[in-house]
Amino acid sequence: MLDDPAVALTILVLALFVGVEIISKVPTLLHTPLMSGSNAISGITIVGALLAAGGEERNLAAWLGFVAIILATINVVGGFAVTHRMLAMFKGKEQR
Repeated sequence: MLDDPAVALTILVLALFVGVEIISKVPTLLHTPLMSGSNAISGITIVGALLAAGGEERNLAAWLGFVAIILATINVVGGFAVTHRMLAMFKGKEQR
């Protein structure tokens, strides 16, 4: 079923719309805690991308897997940086 590019593209577009709709409904104060939770999801994305990029053949899936590794890694590092910065705001001035 997912071998058909039209079905895969339809699922991708629907996932994008659902993701934007869900994130737009989240209050501003919850964005940073949700970002730290999404780091776990990005970790799963990295594992899947490693499997896609590690194939024996160098086809489009391997290159897209490589791009996914880079983007998911940037997302994880950025998420941890923002979370660390947020947690530093809750410390007292003498602890900083």
